[in-house]
Amino acid sequence: MALILRFPLVASTLLAGACVGVLLGLGQMPAAQATATIYALAVAAYRTVSMIRDLFRGRWGIDLLAVTAIASTLVVGEYLASLIIVLMLTGGDALEEFAHGRATHELKALLERAPRTAHRETPGNPVEEVPVGSIRSGDTLLVKPSEIVPVDGLLLSPAGTFDESSLTGESLPVEHGKGDTLMSGSVNGEEAVRMVASATAADSQYSRIVALVQEAAASRAPTVRLADRYAVPFTIFAFLLAGIAWYFSHDPERFAQVLVVATPCPLLIAAPVAFLAGTSRAAHAGIIIKNAGTLEQLARVRTAVFDKTGTLTRGRPALHAIQVSATAAQGMSADRILQLAASAEQSSSHVLAASVIDAARSRGLLLLPVASANEHATQGVTAVCGSQTVMVGKAAFVGPATSGFEKADVASGQLGISVGVDGRFAGTLIMSDPLRENAVATLAELGRLGVRETMLLTGDTRSTASHIAAEAGITRVLADCLPADKVAAVAELNDRPVLMVGDGVNDAPVLAASDVGVAMGARGATAASESADVVIMLDDLSKVAAAVDIGRHTIHIARTSIWTGILLSVGLMAAAAYGFVPAVAGALLQELVDLATILNALRALGHSRKPGVDSTGRVPLDRLRKLDRDFRP
Repeated sequence: MALILRFPLVASTLLAGACVGVLLGLGQMPAAQATATIYALAVAAYRTVSMIRDLFRGRWGIDLLAVTAIASTLVVGEYLASLIIVLMLTGGDALEEFAHGRATHELKALLERAPRTAHRETPGNPVEEVPVGSIRSGDTLLVKPSEIVPVDGLLLSPAGTFDESSLTGESLPVEHGKGDTLMSGSVNGEEAVRMVASATAADSQYSRIVALVQEAAASRAPTVRLADRYAVPFTIFAFLLAGIAWYFSHDPERFAQVLVVATPCPLLIAAPVAFLAGTSRAAHAGIIIKNAGTLEQLARVRTAVFDKTGTLTRGRPALHAIQVSATAAQGMSADRILQLAASAEQSSSHVLAASVIDAARSRGLLLLPVASANEHATQGVTAVCGSQTVMVGKAAFVGPATSGFEKADVASGQLGISVGVDGRFAGTLIMSDPLRENAVATLAELGRLGVRETMLLTGDTRSTASHIAAEAGITRVLADCLPADKVAAVAELNDRPVLMVGDGVNDAPVLAASDVGVAMGARGATAASESADVVIMLDDLSKVAAAVDIGRHTIHIARTSIWTGILLSVGLMAAAAYGFVPAVAGALLQELVDLATILNALRALGHSRKPGVDSTGRVPLDRLRKLDRDFRP
């Protein structure tokens, strides 16, 4: 019953066909023909009204062929063929809805998961359930087990585990501690947690994702518009061929037979379905493609440009090595130097302080209590840790105040943090912002996907930039860049389209100026993500290659579907023109052509058969390791 209500024209067509079959079985051929004729003309009239509406919207061609085919088959007495054409028309709508539903499965899942209610705490009152739209920044919320986080906010509970797969594509649960940012749309684990809202529902991460996805679904790619234009010459060609067949055969049935196989109603649905499927597949992998036209640009990318910090690198320096001074006090090991430095850095606001503390904790070193501390802006910090006085900072700060100072052996792309203990130079912490572990493999994968030139744009020094570029296998480097310099550099590139990958606010201008702007890990980089055409929700560089792969695969499927449908229809039309395809057989064959093109378009939901990225959009680990071995300089 639900299907009948959902597709009433399909149901009524099947009912009309059943009535015609019963009448023919009873020997009532005139009544059967009259029933089929009346019903087919009624549907033709209905489609004519739709066709006129489409004419005012600038789209025409396919319905004209269908209506003419119905009328011509009735004129020559092929009323069974006319019923099959009507079934093809009405069934085409049902097939389109099915294909659209399959293609937009992931997009619909995003909408269905949108939080609608929240549990708000107010002083002196019990927790109340309120519409998510009423939440304001600063409200304290309770998120129960397995509930969706309603708005962006900060965790108040000591710890919590959250499923962020619908936002980032990351399948493993993510653990957060007190003060960490929670994204709306993530799913709480098995324990209730408290949080404070930092944004309204409309301004939260999940709402922005839904808005981007809706924008992408509503946009029309150049290939889709091209498919629409095929309708005009296809219609003209069909009428000319049908007229020529009638003229030379002197048989009006030839005219009807040609038009019967020239009515591929769902044919031009194939391209939009393929693009929706590609967009949906990308969303499942944590890649938000803002408009369908970007998919086509991704498929043709020839130059890939990268920012350095936070894109090719993690953007947070890590401890590379510890150089212990030859004149250091006895018992001053590398771990002891790190422990004292990290303890002193607890009192520092410098950006490197957190990296030093993380390095100590990762080695299981306990941080010592700080009795007193004095930070020297941009230079370093002096602190009394336990019973020892520790100096941590630049060589120019620590060197003059300690005895036995030694200049650190620092390579290109590295930074030295000097450490002094009780007036004696102890050693140097060598810090570096390392290349992402999958950067080499991602660059190699982009080369396989058709990218011919790579470039690094960064505000860092030439030596640091060249070091990172050499590690990654990037061919061109432009260092010491301001945002305006990056825009100018991208504009001068000749091998286009140009894909630009960045992550920070300073990357927003160049992302907007490039042919395809990709914002990396855009949980917090709002300006970058708003300027970009592609937003990668997970901090995973391999998703860049995955986006290009999805674009290429989608375009290939869309064009294959369009041309497969057209060529098969033209072949059937030629056969019908010679009288080899009777009207009824032609109508059935055309149904198969339509079905084949739609199902082929839905292949864009799956991953390409070429090795490179898995179904989640990541470069597989074994392939990452192989590519890293093969391509690392």
